[in-house]
Amino acid sequence: MQRTVSSRLLFATQAQTSVVLNVAVADRGYDELDESVVLLADGQPVDYRELPEPHGGRLFAFSLAEPAEVSLEYRAVVTGTAGVETTTESQLIRYVRPSRYCESDRLLPTSYAEFPGLRGLALLAAVRSWVAQELRYVSGSSRGTDGAVETLLARRGVCRDFAHLAISLLRAKDVPARLAAVYAPGLAPMDFHAVAEAWVDGRWYTIDATGMAPRASMLRISTGRDASDTAFLSTVGGGLTLKEISVSAVLDGDLPAEDPAELVSIG
Repeated sequence: MQRTVSSRLLFATQAQTSVVLNVAVADRGYDELDESVVLLADGQPVDYRELPEPHGGRLFAFSLAEPAEVSLEYRAVVTGTAGVETTTESQLIRYVRPSRYCESDRLLPTSYAEFPGLRGLALLAAVRSWVAQELRYVSGSSRGTDGAVETLLARRGVCRDFAHLAISLLRAKDVPARLAAVYAPGLAPMDFHAVAEAWVDGRWYTIDATGMAPRASMLRISTGRDASDTAFLSTVGGGLTLKEISVSAVLDGDLPAEDPAELVSIG
């Protein structure tokens, strides 16, 4: 399997701004990962640091003293599928706790009422189906501060909202669950995408209640408790204004068929 992905960002920074970009394909033991990064501030190359993240993720970090117009052009050609991931007990504990956007403690009564007696793979299937039925995908419908509870009340959201609700319902029943930011060939409209992952029977399985792209061809960017860990652009001092974003993800060959009932892991 060969996939080609790219992203382009254009933004204006204030003085004394430190930026973190989270757009690189996670280094997961592929047969080949060929990538290029062009980062410019007012047309001049920017020195950046590549920082490792959990689960193979990589951050591009840099600081600018003066206001500038910054552009990033990232492209990667990935051949093969990801290697087997090692998951530790401490990670499983981390991913079963409530988090900023996944208020599993508040949704515990809902999860037990909607999925009585269900465990394991049956619970995964039921949660995916329930979230898909209860929520309506509406582009731009959620705020950056909305968590799973707000999403459930509004009954609508974007991909990250679908993922946050699924994660919360699973954690409420003691299933470790996490969010993955991905490139998703076949996604329309094309953008960065977010899906849930759940740990069942010693493996992480992907849940995408939006059904907007085949899971088997997705490429991981980053992984975390929720969207607070996986933002594609953030500042750690100063400020910026995002002016433009474009994302592309293409599979060499036909896209795989997407069967929601099939057990799939991000490769």
